[in-house]
Amino acid sequence: MDMPDWVTGFPGAVTVSDGNHRILWMNDKAAQVFSSDGGRSLIGGDLMACHNDRSKEILRRMLADGKPNIYTIEKKGVKKLIYQTPWKDESGRVAGLVELSLEIPFEMPHFVRS
Repeated sequence: MDMPDWVTGFPGAVTVSDGNHRILWMNDKAAQVFSSDGGRSLIGGDLMACHNDRSKEILRRMLADGKPNIYTIEKKGVKKLIYQTPWKDESGRVAGLVELSLEIPFEMPHFVRS
């Protein structure tokens, strides 16, 4: 799977899997984030092997209902926004999942715009 250069060097982690939970692609940041688990050697592997039972059920649900899973975490003193969402093929069918992991400040402005 080829991705544009801007995605490869994007400062947030981007991981793409197919509908059978096979990891298809990771950008540089994702490979770095998951380096202790194998980094790019995870490509071709089973996404489910990296998750607990609760998370596996969420991944299955996203593939079934086409809705995203969005939350924040704190790990090792870093706060992150995790945005997991299905991606669709040319025919509009859910074909897999994309996970974006973005480091965010603990305190950040929130604006309401009309």
